[in-house]
Amino acid sequence: MPDRGSPTSPQGSSSPGGPGDSPLTNWAGNIGFAPERFEPVASLEAAREVVAAASRLRVLGSGHSFNAIADSPGVLLSLSGIEPEVVIDAERREVRASGWITYAALGRAVHEAGFALHNFASLPHISVAGSIATGTHGSGDRSGNLATAVAALEFIDADGEIRTVRRGEPDFAGSVVHLGALGVVTAVTLDLLPAFEMRQYAYDGLGFDAAVAHFDELTSAAYSTSMFTGWGADPSFQFWTKQRAADQTQPFPPTQWFGAPLADGPRHPIPGVDPAACTEQQGRTGPAHERLPHFRPEFTPSAGEELQSEYLVDRADAPAALEALRAVSERLAPVVQISEVRTMAADDLWLSPAYGRDTVGFHFTWVRDYESVQPVMGVVEEALASFTPRPHWGKLFTIPIAEIRSQYPRMGDFEKLRDRVDPEEKFTNDFCAELLGGSARLHSAVPGGSGRSRIRVRLFAHSAEP
Repeated sequence: MPDRGSPTSPQGSSSPGGPGDSPLTNWAGNIGFAPERFEPVASLEAAREVVAAASRLRVLGSGHSFNAIADSPGVLLSLSGIEPEVVIDAERREVRASGWITYAALGRAVHEAGFALHNFASLPHISVAGSIATGTHGSGDRSGNLATAVAALEFIDADGEIRTVRRGEPDFAGSVVHLGALGVVTAVTLDLLPAFEMRQYAYDGLGFDAAVAHFDELTSAAYSTSMFTGWGADPSFQFWTKQRAADQTQPFPPTQWFGAPLADGPRHPIPGVDPAACTEQQGRTGPAHERLPHFRPEFTPSAGEELQSEYLVDRADAPAALEALRAVSERLAPVVQISEVRTMAADDLWLSPAYGRDTVGFHFTWVRDYESVQPVMGVVEEALASFTPRPHWGKLFTIPIAEIRSQYPRMGDFEKLRDRVDPEEKFTNDFCAELLGGSARLHSAVPGGSGRSRIRVRLFAHSAEP
């Protein structure tokens, strides 16, 4: 079996693929999965049998993670061959859906029933269960990340039995953002809102000083906002607003935001790229699920030709953190395709990156060349170090695991929950073993090093072209 790399580093094969003779990789192709056995199943009954029989098992969802969080030393299970189900309870304003359904499919289904999800990530192609498990988010000062909509989760336990955890139960807040360490999610129940329509606008050339000085005014300007920059010697932002139609009291949008003019046409986050893949802009009214994501589900933006990192800090530190990143801006530009700044509300989910604090996320879409990107990730992490950054669980980072653990006051409680739910560590892989401890570590530590991840690393080379 091939060497595995660090849980937080790329590894494996250099091209996307599938089981059999083709390599099995994540969406970006920077992670090559190396399970003993890949198990796509056609029914939940079959999934339960596979789980019960396995000694080690993880689930592969839509593959939109960039580190080894989904890899397995034993069985890698896929549920995507099972037809997803969606059941809407109109009276309770809840939807129960198969965990492997994508947000695009679920958004359409609830809209047709007269409802909406509270938020979406930029890509609607991602699976609901995987997004929740890693604390993935959209944007909006008053909107929690996607996991905050969870009312219940149904897991396949290590013995193949179904276990349900509901909001209000003692372990609920620890079970939602679970990193795949508590079982196989078969169904999620999410809160719903009444259906609502939105309009999206883009603004060009928001000056960096204006963005820092008026950060709160900008992020509170709409239901969801984003700021995009490529960094460089004199960085500026594209500023996107996603406004609920019912909240827009004026017939026309502002013609400018702090000197940034309303765009004269649709925009892609990366300047100069064809915006055809993006959701409708320029104030065209549409349902929430067709405006809150940045990209349309029928397109595959960048086709995986990228790597991603994201660091989340206290919202109160946003201006100072922006200034810290501007100080290293010229180091970032050569390997950044685009960087996005978004906000989200605090929550009480133990392993959520927004646990206990209103949060701002600094997202980096890198070129797909890890050797060039890795040192610059270190530059970003050093610039943000005084702001106690929490990296996105599904993206690339080099922050020492001990530092990450210290950012989560309930990490010890989560370890105890994992030990109760999965005492044999069936659902543990290298990533979880390094974070949570336990006996499932596959490879011994390499002597020496910088105190960062010391599991043997095997990287692969990519062109630096975006």
